[in-house]
Amino acid sequence: MALTANSTIGEWLNDPTGGALVRGLLEKSGASADSLAPVLGLPLQQMVALSQGQMPQSVIDDLVRAANGGEIPTDDAPAGWVEKITPGRFAGQTVIVTGAASGIGKATASRIAREGGRVIAADISADKLDAFKAELADADIITVAGDLTQQDSIDAVIAAAGERIDALANVAGINDDFSPAGETTDAVWDRVIAINLTAPFKLMRAVLPIMEKAGTGSVLNVASEAGLRGNASGNAYTASKHGILGVTKSAAFMYGPKGIRVNSVAPGGVATGIPMPPNMSEAGSARLAPFQQAIPSLATAEHLAASITFLLSDDAVNINGAILASDGGWSVQ
Repeated sequence: MALTANSTIGEWLNDPTGGALVRGLLEKSGASADSLAPVLGLPLQQMVALSQGQMPQSVIDDLVRAANGGEIPTDDAPAGWVEKITPGRFAGQTVIVTGAASGIGKATASRIAREGGRVIAADISADKLDAFKAELADADIITVAGDLTQQDSIDAVIAAAGERIDALANVAGINDDFSPAGETTDAVWDRVIAINLTAPFKLMRAVLPIMEKAGTGSVLNVASEAGLRGNASGNAYTASKHGILGVTKSAAFMYGPKGIRVNSVAPGGVATGIPMPPNMSEAGSARLAPFQQAIPSLATAEHLAASITFLLSDDAVNINGAILASDGGWSVQ
């Protein structure tokens, strides 16, 4: 079988020709095949996102050509799991999605739009939002660019949604610098808490009265493995994700009797290419490294969108206050 961009990284490494090509590429950057252990089940194409801009598409194309005598095979069928759209699942619904310009937020917003929903796509990057909307020109997508740590941006999102809001997906978030509590600066703490915890809370506070008046609604807050354990990230990020789980459980308890479901998804490693901040803590990184290397596999943004849209949708009618670990089994290790 020909190796393609959609063949898994594991398939490439196990192939005599493909393995030599990938190992040669890694050696040029000073890396080894062992570093790919968590991503063996992902398509080779995903390395573009994983590289955080360091690997252009042309490198993948060159590898595919080199493995196939200079040609790129035309039967490039996706390997493994393939996203399956449920037509009409969000028909007639207005759904707010934050972080919608890239990564998990974009995959979530895209799926909801393709399943018939009206999407209010919020993100700080106006250019990326415009590009996302252009990709789905026939979908009902309203973009709102702004900093959700500012109240005027939250007000703009609510105004764009109008009188009816059926669901909210709080996806936007940032990493910290892996610093332990004794090293965490005010700047890191304040920014991570503002984006990962305070902004989602304020959006919930804005939409819940609207949902309560309608007698129905669904909220999904993206947490993290760092919300389930203390050895997945730094102090600020871990605190923010533990906090979002508390917000989720409290709201689920308070608003469940009013027809509103509030749930959370806790991702593990996800191949979104989100950049790490500069000046990473050496002490924190060293302490976390052996535990992060135990991640069983990395997911794609589309994997997480499948989990998120399930809990947002009416398919999860009997689920409220749940914390779904969408992490490839990391949480049971």
